Amino acid sequence: MHALNADTYREFGRFSGWLLLKGVASHPAFRVVVTLRCCQAAARWPPPLRWLLLTPARVLHRLASQWAGVELPWRTSVAPGLALTHGRGIVVNAGTRIGSNVTLFHGVTLGQRDHIDDEGRRFTTYPVIEDEVWIGPHAIVVGGVTIGQGSRIAGGAYVFESIPPHSMVLGNPGKIVKSNCMPDVDNRYVA
Repeated sequence: MHALNADTYREFGRFSGWLLLKGVASHPAFRVVVTLRCCQAAARWPPPLRWLLLTPARVLHRLASQWAGVELPWRTSVAPGLALTHGRGIVVNAGTRIGSNVTLFHGVTLGQRDHIDDEGRRFTTYPVIEDEVWIGPHAIVVGGVTIGQGSRIAGGAYVFESIPPHSMVLGNPGKIVKSNCMPDVDNRYVA
């Protein structure tokens, strides 16, 4: 419930049951976050109750995701306070880890990168997005990179290398254009 409170706070600047219901009814991207949290909560129950709760939660999450045009697998590790701004087109790989108070804009891709060594073995890596990261429209972050706390990834940036905390990145390929920048977090949730 803590994560759902944080997500609602990020969406509206405060939490109430009424705002949670309003968000589910009228904000498609927020609905995806709520159904993700419901799936994750259902998965923590012991069997057989887990299966009774998880199956309908997964169906609702799939429907919410399709209606919103967002691919955010329910098994993705997402800390409290996720904000999906204009969610359409967001694609997140299930292996990605997302920290608290992260903001993702429309068209963002957080994807895997595969490496094949000289012996033909495949290695797959996924991004880690630390706390208070802001990722702008149509930015792409791929592979086993870490986007440091409080960083900002500008719209359209392509990032395939780790970024230190409090950095601003822009361009393709993504380059650090500013260090020691302040995080850009609307309605920061503090536990």
